[in-house]
Amino acid sequence: MTTERTISEHIPSALVDERLDRIVALVAEVSRSNATQIINAGEVTVDGVVTTVGSTRMTLGATVEMTIPAAINEHPRADPAVKVPVAYEDAHLIVVNKPADLVVHPGAGNQDATLINGLLAHYPELASVGQPQRPGIVHRLDKTTSGLLLVARTSQAYEELVKQMSAHEPERIYQALVWGSVEADNGTIDAPIGRSAKNPTRMTIVDRGRRSVTHYQVSKRFAKPGKTSLLECRLETGRTHQIRVHLLAIGHPIVGDRTYHGHRPGFDLDRPFLHASTLRFRHPITNERIEAKATLPEDLDHALALCSA
Repeated sequence: MTTERTISEHIPSALVDERLDRIVALVAEVSRSNATQIINAGEVTVDGVVTTVGSTRMTLGATVEMTIPAAINEHPRADPAVKVPVAYEDAHLIVVNKPADLVVHPGAGNQDATLINGLLAHYPELASVGQPQRPGIVHRLDKTTSGLLLVARTSQAYEELVKQMSAHEPERIYQALVWGSVEADNGTIDAPIGRSAKNPTRMTIVDRGRRSVTHYQVSKRFAKPGKTSLLECRLETGRTHQIRVHLLAIGHPIVGDRTYHGHRPGFDLDRPFLHASTLRFRHPITNERIEAKATLPEDLDHALALCSA
């Protein structure tokens, strides 16, 4: 069953004097036309007051709350040109091995050629599962992150998997190559994440952010071509850019990550070295324990081959 979403955002300095319709599109990840529909329908408040004028300029610290109706989202189109590598599937779910540089679902600035467009071409039944603009999707990966992504094929599976995700039950493990020699063999980063006040497209550690927890374990340490560490990271929560932000916060940005200070000489990578390698979860219908694995893609495997003690 599809439900509406309610989102609340405090306006940082980077969004001061921006139009309300742009902020709704950015935060809710909908098109500008859909943002206008939401505002016109009286579904947006600014500091508790309903605001129906999309050109309203925002002030520092204002609280914008928006309710996104289930039917507001545009329905994505099937596109057989988008390839969908599958690691596991049955009648109830699919585990996709997502390539890097593929956006998971349509949103502001990415309306076509997403993973969802490809999935709909191969699994048309997804159109009626979950939220209309992101059918079947129960969690996400960043555009530049490769690896395993769980998709529900039926409404029953969707509702159960969403509950599992909310309870942090599935085990999601990532491989990350980071700069520097991580001193502790394992550790936990527990720091709230929210939108950056300086750049609204970036996330950062902020007191008002949402609870975010990442567990890590060092797999290997390298000295060449520079000091790096290969980590196995396990998500307890799943916030936007969580692993990238958390590892930067402890002084070990991910190799190749231009957004979070990880782009340095030594590796010819045009994306962060971050790969969702293992996914363990309880089957939503049979309760069977499912484990899927995905080896490193060619670009990351080549970068790792350059490393030595």
